[in-house]
Amino acid sequence: MAEKISIEIFRKKEPIELTKALADPESRTNIGSGTAMSASIAMSFLERAASLTEDREENRERLDYIRRNSETLRTYMVHLIDEDVKSRGPLRKAIKEGDPRVIEAARQPAAAVAAEIVAMMCKGLELMDELGDYCGEEAKSFLAASADLAVGAMKASVRYLVYMGSLCSDETYRYITRRENEITLEEYLPVYERVLKKAEI
Repeated sequence: MAEKISIEIFRKKEPIELTKALADPESRTNIGSGTAMSASIAMSFLERAASLTEDREENRERLDYIRRNSETLRTYMVHLIDEDVKSRGPLRKAIKEGDPRVIEAARQPAAAVAAEIVAMMCKGLELMDELGDYCGEEAKSFLAASADLAVGAMKASVRYLVYMGSLCSDETYRYITRRENEITLEEYLPVYERVLKKAEI
């Protein structure tokens, strides 16, 4: 009789269960799945800020664009929670076996979700920056919270990417991984500061 395989779907868990899994060292969740959750909340608050902003004739088209895209990013980030979990098994097995070639093959997909979170939160910050030009007083606290959570998810993901790069034996690759992500943060932290300035109450 074939062994029954149980597939655990983390994105459908209650918050208490998901956070417990994130705290458990034996869990298949990791920084990528945790930052994906944070990023999804960031996009939820962006969508809410856009919904709270008055729909005037001059901003209607762009406001609708921001709402649609923040919703898309929110659902995509939720999807990435389990995409990250799927990559854990092969990497843990490879590290346990200690074969550098197998580790390298498993490392790249295990780092992919964190890299995607960084890229998508850059897009999210661009949307926040635009919304900040005409968002109403009621929406400002949600806009600022969205920016804070997005940057937190980015920074945590970058730290994880640097760690994952350290598993590679290629010194040049390790340097490029670190420097590329430093440059991304240097480019987008001013956008974050601009959003916070626009969201001041």
